[in-house]
Amino acid sequence: MSQNQMNKHFYAVIMAGGGGTRLWPLSRSNSPKQTLQLTDEGTLFQLAVKRLEGLFDPMNILVVTIAEQSAVLQKQAPQIPLENYLIEPMPRGTASVVGLAAIAIQKRDPEGTMVVLTADHFIANVPKFQQSLKAACSLAQDGYLMTLGITPTFPATGYGYIQRGNFLQESEGMPGYLVTQFKEKPARQLAEEFIRTGDHDWNSGMFIWRIDRILEEFHQHMPELARQLDIIGDAWNTSRKDAVLGHEWPLIKPQTIDYGIMEKAGRVGVIPVPDLEWNDVGSWESLFEVLPGDENGNIVLQGNYINIGTTKSMVYSSSSERLVVTIGLENMIVIDTGDALLVCSRRDAQQVRNVVQILKDRGEKRYL
Repeated sequence: MSQNQMNKHFYAVIMAGGGGTRLWPLSRSNSPKQTLQLTDEGTLFQLAVKRLEGLFDPMNILVVTIAEQSAVLQKQAPQIPLENYLIEPMPRGTASVVGLAAIAIQKRDPEGTMVVLTADHFIANVPKFQQSLKAACSLAQDGYLMTLGITPTFPATGYGYIQRGNFLQESEGMPGYLVTQFKEKPARQLAEEFIRTGDHDWNSGMFIWRIDRILEEFHQHMPELARQLDIIGDAWNTSRKDAVLGHEWPLIKPQTIDYGIMEKAGRVGVIPVPDLEWNDVGSWESLFEVLPGDENGNIVLQGNYINIGTTKSMVYSSSSERLVVTIGLENMIVIDTGDALLVCSRRDAQQVRNVVQILKDRGEKRYL
């Protein structure tokens, strides 16, 4: 596969419409985690775009998001053409996002192949990432629906798993396998069993396939959504596009691409990717795996901070005027955004989602 071929018919689609609650209170609906700068290199969205340099021309990178976030994302990645930002009128799950992007690419290039990525992952090993995408794109040309599997480093209960089957073929020095089964987030004992068997990978949520193949699968397994996508596609290059999209989109039943297509389709393949140093940044605790700590194991993201005897903790303050002091804390998270203060133990970081739900139930939108 030559570099020119990658540029001509291969398209990257970055899903960037998330609601932004898992890093609350810093991450909000109008400033979701993909737009936050948690490292010196840029925001998670900017890092997602930067990882594609050398593989995809910016003309071949599409971003699917919602109207409230599009301006921020466009400002963060001005090299991507404005028309490549696809606006979904409202969230309807990843199946509809993939379908919308597939229609957009099909209208531009019927021979296109799409790489589906998310805007909020952290991947440290970029060369390995690019190698695995090249390998998957190559296998996708034979009609396989490809995904990247993350080689597990511990028995995680927060990720879905992919069970590998028969060897498929090797590409770019990486072996591909048929997928036997997608498995939901397991209990601890089952996750340990998956690690022991050695034939399970974490589901990365990254997918690679030819446009014609994924649209075939939509027609077979999600015929109602396929019909709606056909209607949107018929109006795509006309003056009716926005009106038709606005009419059809609210009628779409929310569904994930995993459940709607991948768990039912045939000819599904996976490339296990070791040493990717991947993290989906699913909680404040997960940042301890991504960001370097100081000599006391603390991560101080920003702010005016005084530490006395605090270890293995995270501190963030949005204001340089407001002084934050911690004394004798261990394994704690302190996030101060001015209008909200979160203090919790690292082991309870996943409980943040419960706070967000309580705020929704109370109708306290100013904190969401």
